[in-house]
Amino acid sequence: MTNRAPTRTGPPTQESPAPQEGRFAISGVGRAGIGRLKRRPEFLAVAGARRKWVAPGLILQARRHDSRQHPPEPGPVVRFGLTASKKVGNAVARNRARRRLRAAAMELLAAHGAPGYDLVLIARSETLVRGYADLKADITLGLKRLGAWRDGGQPS
Repeated sequence: MTNRAPTRTGPPTQESPAPQEGRFAISGVGRAGIGRLKRRPEFLAVAGARRKWVAPGLILQARRHDSRQHPPEPGPVVRFGLTASKKVGNAVARNRARRRLRAAAMELLAAHGAPGYDLVLIARSETLVRGYADLKADITLGLKRLGAWRDGGQPS
């Protein structure tokens, strides 16, 4: 006797949901027009801008959009990428550090990210043990120092 689940025959009982329309249907676009950097050249372009802020919990790099590299026209107004090297720890630790940075960045960039920027958040070993409020404070200070901060809670 095996513990396999019974196989279903016949048509599915429920239709799959329709594809999402509008602004969020674009690949890599999250809530409130926040996109993600996914390809290596995008990360290298941000690093090549040589604008960064080093904080105890993270390193923040910023690059203003220009004619050479920018999101597609209906795309996000601000994009960010995450990275964590093996210095941070094993795979579990690196994933945890990226999750913590992603949550803090999404919360702050949705309300205060200035349009027209690509940002890269680099995890440090301190990212794992630093308090969440302190991580948000590090990101806030970095955004202000790099000119990527927008006052007010409403998107422009």
